[in-house]
Amino acid sequence: MLRYITRRLLLLPLVILGVTFLLFFLTQRLSPEMRASLYVKDPRQMGSLEEVIRRYGLRDSVFKQYGRWLGNVVRGDLGYSPSANMPVARAIKEYLPATIQLAFVTILLVVFFGVWFGSTSAVHKDGWQDIAARMVSVGGFSLPIFVLGLLLLMVFYGKLGWFSTGGYSFHTDMVIHGGSFKTYTGLLLLDAVLNGDWRVFGDVLSHLVLPSVTLCIGSFALMVRVMRSSMLEELNKDYVRTARAKGLPETAVVYKHAGKNAIIPVITLASIQFIRLLGGTVIVETIFDYPGIGRFGVLAAQQLDIAGILGFSLMVAVLFVIGNLLSDILYTAVDPRIRLD
Repeated sequence: MLRYITRRLLLLPLVILGVTFLLFFLTQRLSPEMRASLYVKDPRQMGSLEEVIRRYGLRDSVFKQYGRWLGNVVRGDLGYSPSANMPVARAIKEYLPATIQLAFVTILLVVFFGVWFGSTSAVHKDGWQDIAARMVSVGGFSLPIFVLGLLLLMVFYGKLGWFSTGGYSFHTDMVIHGGSFKTYTGLLLLDAVLNGDWRVFGDVLSHLVLPSVTLCIGSFALMVRVMRSSMLEELNKDYVRTARAKGLPETAVVYKHAGKNAIIPVITLASIQFIRLLGGTVIVETIFDYPGIGRFGVLAAQQLDIAGILGFSLMVAVLFVIGNLLSDILYTAVDPRIRLD
């Protein structure tokens, strides 16, 4: 396994180089004048664009410019983001914890309900439980996420007023920046627990409900379908029939023996879904005005923030490669028959 992990880690820089160069090449389709205007903060400076172009070497070859940007990245300098009005590295540090928090809550809901409904559907194949689970999964998978988000926003925020948008309320903002609240991890739910401030915990959690449920529905539907198919396949294998012939309880046969093997595809799906969520839930964060990394990516794209776009893309590429590696390693923990060579 160590050899496999080492090989994958050695491939990591190549993947990052490929992704970032492709994006960097696409940004070069903008004229030097357009890219130079991003460095101008005062409209009166627009007449000195040629000086900006010469200063930053915007007419150099794409390879030279990419090498210069890559050298800055190695030193930890991802550039300055005009859309966030701060360095890109600092913007990622500030926005990413909110998305990690949202992704973690969402994936817990997805895995718990997806595995439960998928297993129940497979065990009661063609029964009313199976039919209901399939109807819910097909409906959830077919419903566009932006439609579901807008419906939840309209009903539970606009009509009933049960939940709020954004990351937290004004009161929580005053507590966080008041000096008495200590930030340990940047994850407000966890920091609220560590500070023993349950009012902040409840407020942050209430702001997570609508975006988490919106994200959960589509992923949950896919999780149910995958878990159901995997469980049905395992229940028809010889070792399951042998376990039943030995007189083992049905719950032990289903959840201890078949379930352990059936959950392997779920691990792959869950890890991919989690990394996708970390990469930024662009639509949901925009709908609910959630202060996550996805919204930062949207702002960077809308304002032609090249440094922000490249920094966001670099972060997503790294997360996807590392996430896929971790999911492969988890295989061996779930099923000892699997070996990574």
